[in-house]
Amino acid sequence: MATGTKAYTKEQLMESRRYADKRDLLSALLNGSKKYSLSDVDKMIEKYMKGMVGVC
Repeated sequence: MATGTKAYTKEQLMESRRYADKRDLLSALLNGSKKYSLSDVDKMIEKYMKGMVGVC
């Protein structure tokens, strides 16, 4: 995470409107003891979703 980038806890991100439709996914992907930037979370979600394409 870049210096000066705002970081959020798993709980803060799960309660945000931005990720309201992805709460189950965040629950599985994020570690409760870490903090994440929004760009880090977006990248994690994108990587997960791209990985799911190959499963079908």
